[in-house]
Amino acid sequence: MSNQSINKLDAETIAVQSGLNSDQSHNSVVAPIYLATNFEFDTITNKPNFDYSRGGNPTRDLLAQALAELERGKGAVVTSSGMAAINLVLQLLTPNDTLVAPKDCYGGTHRLFTSLAKRGGFNLVWLDFYAEDIEKQLLQTKPQMIWLETPSNPLLRLTDIKQFCQVAKQVNAKVVVDNTFLSPLGQSPIALGADIVVHSCTKYLNGHSDVISGAVISADEETHEQISWWANNTGVTGAPFDSYLILRGIRTLPIRIKQHSENALAIAETLLAHKNVTSVNYPGLPQHPDHQLALRQHKQHGGMVSFEINADDSQIDAFVKKLNLFTLAESLGGTESLICHPANMTHAAMDAEAQKEAGITPQLIRLSVGIEAKQDLINDLVQALDSLNSLKVASAFCSENETSIELETIATCRLSPALAALW
Repeated sequence: MSNQSINKLDAETIAVQSGLNSDQSHNSVVAPIYLATNFEFDTITNKPNFDYSRGGNPTRDLLAQALAELERGKGAVVTSSGMAAINLVLQLLTPNDTLVAPKDCYGGTHRLFTSLAKRGGFNLVWLDFYAEDIEKQLLQTKPQMIWLETPSNPLLRLTDIKQFCQVAKQVNAKVVVDNTFLSPLGQSPIALGADIVVHSCTKYLNGHSDVISGAVISADEETHEQISWWANNTGVTGAPFDSYLILRGIRTLPIRIKQHSENALAIAETLLAHKNVTSVNYPGLPQHPDHQLALRQHKQHGGMVSFEINADDSQIDAFVKKLNLFTLAESLGGTESLICHPANMTHAAMDAEAQKEAGITPQLIRLSVGIEAKQDLINDLVQALDSLNSLKVASAFCSENETSIELETIATCRLSPALAALW
């Protein structure tokens, strides 16, 4: 496809067509995998298009081209992981530069930023991106780079990308957007003014929980050249076979994102109505504080939902164990549904104070809603939430009537026949 024809196509079409009919040797419809480490020179002075796979590989370059087209950027670099992609972008900063980041970002991002700043890699300023005077704070800080994560992980708060980009221009700062939660089928940061887009390709882009990978897409050629140089210099580029799998995953991304989003909205509405749930975070809900921004900024709202549960630690653990269709695991964006406890899992790298500032509580649960039948997922969540009622009654009964129970006899706490049946 020519660049001119690509610009006229929807992202759904680009995703399906990515890498097809590019084989020049045997005209295979699906591109072959080039696992070669190195490539032959014709002469010592005539360098081929590919010489060493760390710097360039035909399969990886096809994926990079697909990602650049999907994000409407000038170029993309595929990395060995999402964190490698984030670290690669940070190579653009010097010790005198200032990076501004949101307090409620992903725990791994928070850890990387903090550790590199402590080592003198750059100046780091954490800001509340939802403060009324955020524009004023940004102008006063005068950063060289502004890091956005929208929707945020795990509270799904939204940042107005266009607004931040307009402010960034006033201080000549680059805006980087982590678009992992929505994918290019859910949100187009470069079209809204962003300079760089970062992905953990592990998540929705691959979509099958069997690849670790990342990507950096640049809005202009100069930034792409800098990113590419640092990728080859540091050796963080991704593997050819992983690139092949992600290319395959991207071809089903349009229908997966639609199903993820449809299921997530139905689940969010169900959670909102349940008496054991105290709050629900999903941008597709009209009750979400940033819903109007979501309608302007999103094409799809994605499959991530978080909510707070009215339960203590032991009851939350029992709730999770009651689930049959949600696997307790980190990561997200696969076809299967996952559940995690951010405070102890994805954001465990943040200390208690950082979690508190980010709004992460012990009662917060995060779901990566898969593409299973939505009613089956809803039924599974409701039965597990309903089971909390009997746990709370049993806990109250034991605490009132067995106050001096020894640890070894807790399991034999006496219940009435009715309570025993519920237990």
